[in-house]
Amino acid sequence: MEKIPLTRGGFLQLEAELKRLKSADRPAIIRAIAEAREHGDLSENAEYHSAREKQSFIEGRIKELESIIGRAEVIDTARLKGSIKFGAKITIIDEDTEEEHHYQIVGEAEANIERGLLNVKSPLARALIGKDEGDSVEVRTPGGQRSYEVVRVTFE
Repeated sequence: MEKIPLTRGGFLQLEAELKRLKSADRPAIIRAIAEAREHGDLSENAEYHSAREKQSFIEGRIKELESIIGRAEVIDTARLKGSIKFGAKITIIDEDTEEEHHYQIVGEAEANIERGLLNVKSPLARALIGKDEGDSVEVRTPGGQRSYEVVRVTFE
């Protein structure tokens, strides 16, 4: 089985989500299904069908999280140093717009671009890996070719 790289923070978040799904969300949806069943004819009971759909989503997410956690390889990013690699916290500047961006390069399972968690398999992360402060990178994105300068690299 292929190992899934995760930061310590990402691993803890996934564990917390799994615990919440099992201890709070799953029992709540089971109660909702039981209440909906009490309303009679299940073929025309929108509450019942909605609750069953939500239950299916919850059970699928639980299986997914259990698989990820079971295959997780937690990487201690505080012990790393040097050029950009998995776990690096980076600051880059778009050389065209002068916009500053802050990212941490993380595993696919914990990536969330809105929170600055950049998927290690993304085009930007792949272009940045191996670079140092002061280096420039060219990245082909869905929006076209972009140039970035690496301003800061840290590991925490």
